Amino acid sequence: MESFTFYNPTKLIFGKDQIQQLPDQLPQNTKKVLMVYGGGSIKKNGVYDQVMEQLNKAGVEVLELTGVEPNPKLTTVHEGVKICKEENIDFLLAVGGGSVIDATKTIATGAKYDGDAWDLVTRQATPTDAVPFGTVLTLAATGSEMNAGSVITNWETNEKYGWGYPPFTNPNFSILDPTYTQSVPRDQTIYGMVDMMTHMFEQYFHTPTQSPVQDEMIEGVLRTVIRTAPKLLEDLESYEHRETILYAGTIALNGMLQMGYRGDWASHNIEHAVSAVYDIPHAGGLAILFPNWMKHNLSVNEDRFAQLATNVFGVDAEGKSTKQVAEEGIQALRDFWTSIGAPETLRDYDISDEKFDTIVDRAMKRGPFGNFNKLHDEDVEKILEMSK
Repeated sequence: MESFTFYNPTKLIFGKDQIQQLPDQLPQNTKKVLMVYGGGSIKKNGVYDQVMEQLNKAGVEVLELTGVEPNPKLTTVHEGVKICKEENIDFLLAVGGGSVIDATKTIATGAKYDGDAWDLVTRQATPTDAVPFGTVLTLAATGSEMNAGSVITNWETNEKYGWGYPPFTNPNFSILDPTYTQSVPRDQTIYGMVDMMTHMFEQYFHTPTQSPVQDEMIEGVLRTVIRTAPKLLEDLESYEHRETILYAGTIALNGMLQMGYRGDWASHNIEHAVSAVYDIPHAGGLAILFPNWMKHNLSVNEDRFAQLATNVFGVDAEGKSTKQVAEEGIQALRDFWTSIGAPETLRDYDISDEKFDTIVDRAMKRGPFGNFNKLHDEDVEKILEMSK
């Protein structure tokens, strides 16, 4: 392992009816709250009313920013920043999934920055302050509820980047009630489980050796998701299975699994480029790309892939080469994702190779990337070709 310092300032409030803690979590002297949410599903499933009840108990004035997109757009961030500055917002409350939270993080910092919030996303500037914010999570997927990361899309330039600047982009608190995820549709449930699995895979593939504790934790959470996924898809309203998956999504990316090393994250970078051009679901893109990234990088460390194959997917190594075991593990991942309904190829989204050059260009904007194996433009092109 490498030397590290771990600090996560987000208070996690987990369990049924924990929304009742909301008034006590608001900072003292909070007068105006901007509630940020997406397309309105929280009004259909009753979450909106429950949140408003608690905000009313707190005696705060509530303004609303609605319509945050699945791939949150810079224009929506601009709208939120404008409201914060004009209305002197004291606190932001993200009610929704990772996209809503990501937008809120950028709004929070953009509201305290004199320039364009895109400067922060592109790392041309660094935040020095932020409007405090919390989250009420309604989708198990991204882990954004307990980390500093955010992903924002500039649709005018077809650019999509991940960024974050702790502690300014860390939520003060996050309230996770599994019942708030029981109404999530099947396709979004599938995408969420794929997303959290890829977060763990990204961290699993790293260069430092001597990481047995982290390996065991990642492998254990992955096995739990794999066991639970088909059960949840058979009973989408199961509190037990929703609870398991909700907690897994948070643990997958709150920093605990990545102490002592840096994960790879190349597949996320490629997917960001794909969805910046085609606006497809993030996890759908990852389901297509990640197994092909694995095939492309198998020779970097066959033992690592074989360990995943045996410890997570139960591949029998008897009488097989390390490479054969590793390849069976990659196929087992593809088969599992296919079995739960995740997409397999870019054709599933009607994506051809017509704009591969543009995707490669967007992926390479910040130069070669990937911490397990550094990728260049020809590598990205090969992975896209394998994903057609």
